[in-house]
Amino acid sequence: MKPYDPLAYENLARSVVNALLEQAPRPLPPQELFDGSGVYAIYYRGNFPCYSRLVESEKPKPIYVGKAVPTGARKGGRKPLAGRELYQRLTQHSKSIQQAENLELQDFTCRYLVVESVWITLAERFLVEHFQPVWNVAIDGFGNHDPGAGRRAMKRPLWDILHPGRPWATGLNAEVSMAEVLDKVSAFLGNMT
Repeated sequence: MKPYDPLAYENLARSVVNALLEQAPRPLPPQELFDGSGVYAIYYRGNFPCYSRLVESEKPKPIYVGKAVPTGARKGGRKPLAGRELYQRLTQHSKSIQQAENLELQDFTCRYLVVESVWITLAERFLVEHFQPVWNVAIDGFGNHDPGAGRRAMKRPLWDILHPGRPWATGLNAEVSMAEVLDKVSAFLGNMT
């Protein structure tokens, strides 16, 4: 028998998943300000038809997971937990959902976990691998920011084709139809375990 290694990849991943699931579901965006950076999961309980498998699932499965790193994290250095990056990121996501013409913000909840900055990127990877959220794996673009005027030649993200309404995305070229994106989501969720 192989000895238990608490720092083995699968054990670290399980630890992060369990710590996030221990957090109480909260409205999106959270109603109270809080400090810190970390990871989060967003859950959907609405009636958009292609997400019915998510809504009907016995175990709630997030539609999206993500991270919020401390300001200046790419420049190195250890930062205190004093910023509000995680709260701000969840607020940004709520604005994207509000702008979508076919989603309702009250159909979403979230869980979040403030994490030491050195672990945030790895924690997000663990969550994506474990949950395989549809907005992370099957359709891209929910977490995108306005690309700015210099990058308007980009194609419209699949998320914005399926959920039109974000002003910055409407001017981007859609390379596939909404029907094609719906088929992709349905196929992906049809294989959901």
